[in-house]
Amino acid sequence: MSEENQTPASTPETGPAPKQTPHGERRSARNQQKRRQRSVFQYITILFAAAFVLLLFTFVMERRQHEILQQENQEQIDNLQQSVSAVQSLDNLYKENEALKEQVAQLEQQLQQAAQDRQSEKTTLLQQVEAKEKSLQAMDWFWQIDEAYAKGRYSLCRSLIQNLQSAGLAEYLPKESATDNDRFSPYERYQEIYDNLY
Repeated sequence: MSEENQTPASTPETGPAPKQTPHGERRSARNQQKRRQRSVFQYITILFAAAFVLLLFTFVMERRQHEILQQENQEQIDNLQQSVSAVQSLDNLYKENEALKEQVAQLEQQLQQAAQDRQSEKTTLLQQVEAKEKSLQAMDWFWQIDEAYAKGRYSLCRSLIQNLQSAGLAEYLPKESATDNDRFSPYERYQEIYDNLY
């Protein structure tokens, strides 16, 4: 007899397993699917909110840095105009000109560094978004594995585990529980199921 066709034996403590009507099973499956969809939707919402906050933070920091650089440039221009009006010798003009060139070079270097920092932040953000997307995919596989295991459909469960591992998504399962109920994290539950089946 295959693993899927085995029915749980009744025990003295629990008595015979209650029979569910097809209508009750459909309603239960529908409710479970709705809960799963709601969980995935909430997770996606949190992901996009976090990405939006990171993008907004990057934009604000970049804008602020740009305004500071503009203000410094304007101050330097004002200082230069005042210096030109007060200069009494060509020697002083030459020295100030050299100093300004050094400052411009420093500002250009700062701008270049700011652009590199922005690119680095953008790369990090894209990596985080990609990791979150893979985590969502891994969670989708996990719910199917957990459901198949709970229903005793072990062949299907093994097949789903192989698909998850082939996609390289097992490591993206959350390793911490999102709730404070001392329950397994998705990764720990997956490992428990894996250890029981292999």
